[in-house]
Amino acid sequence: MDTERMTQKKAIIIGATSGIGLEMVKVLTSQGWQVGIAGRRQALLQQIQSKNLDVIATECIDITQEDAPRRLLSLIGKTGGMDLYFHSAGIGYQNPALDLEKEMATVATNVAGFTQMVGTAFHYFEQHPQREGHLAVISSIAGTRGLGAAPAYSSTKRYANHYMECLSQLCRIRGIHHIHLHDIRPGFVRTPLIADGYNYPLQLDPHDVALSIARGIRNNRSIITIDWRYRLLVFFWRMIPRWLWVRLKVASK
Repeated sequence: MDTERMTQKKAIIIGATSGIGLEMVKVLTSQGWQVGIAGRRQALLQQIQSKNLDVIATECIDITQEDAPRRLLSLIGKTGGMDLYFHSAGIGYQNPALDLEKEMATVATNVAGFTQMVGTAFHYFEQHPQREGHLAVISSIAGTRGLGAAPAYSSTKRYANHYMECLSQLCRIRGIHHIHLHDIRPGFVRTPLIADGYNYPLQLDPHDVALSIARGIRNNRSIITIDWRYRLLVFFWRMIPRWLWVRLKVASK
């Protein structure tokens, strides 16, 4: 039994206490993965672990803090390695009033925190070429066009899109073939992140989204847009010229 557990695939999920991250814990463990989880609330992490024996390690991590990379490496060690890094830690606001406190908090989490965590995971995989590594991040379809009702959120998701594209190119430049990168772009998912009083269209079930993500990673897709309706939406709105796009009222109460 010990040998069997050692050979199981191991995943690290950042932002595992709610939303898509929590659903990924359920999906991956049901598919035979051993999982290490991280979030900002230790009590919730322990509660999740107590309900799932394949959650074998926890770590309290605030990705905006300087010690976050060290804590990530600690979690990887406690989990016994890492075959999949899954980044689901992010914040966002509908912010048509351009509240700067909300804008800067979004940038701190979705840009600075994102970069140091993804960079740490990339270096870990780089230093362990004997195992295939999957680095998957939740961005959003919001990164494909500028959304005036959510400036920082939309812009930081565009940053994530570009960053993953840059890492893909970097792997080619440096001849790194064992790291597989996945930019996951869901539409509006029914999670606490969008529980801000706005009536979002075409809301997706988070468990169904997690199943689609796991399938996309298994099939080694570099960009995973969920679901087919949002793939169509993104296809058509990218065709709208900028002069017209900035005149559209994309979000409404």
